[in-house]
Amino acid sequence: MPEVVIEVDQVSLAKAFLAVQAAAAKKADNMRILDLREQSAFTEYFLVCSATSDRQAMAIADSIGIELKEDGFNPVAVEGYRDGRWIIMDYGDLVVHVFLDALRDYYNLEGLWGQAPRVPIPQELYISPPMN
Repeated sequence: MPEVVIEVDQVSLAKAFLAVQAAAAKKADNMRILDLREQSAFTEYFLVCSATSDRQAMAIADSIGIELKEDGFNPVAVEGYRDGRWIIMDYGDLVVHVFLDALRDYYNLEGLWGQAPRVPIPQELYISPPMN
């Protein structure tokens, strides 16, 4: 994956941006970062994204897991991977939610956390690595 350098002033947001780039490499759709620092005691950010199939959801989760591990971040817990319908990856200060489209609409996390500010995602993070 090509190195994209974006200056941020906190590790948790940098972690979220790394996760976005890894998810984008597997064609994750409709990505949103929610800033929960003022609303939650259990995490600072949510990354919410969609997949069109369980296999794609697993590939997105794998890509995120590999990218964050390479940067020294290991999840506290991962849930839902076996079914691939709603995968939750808890990194403490970042919780990643990879949803199938229908389940994302049904559970409506963005609506439940409607007061949480959305963090703008830099367009550079969506650039896919070149094919070899």
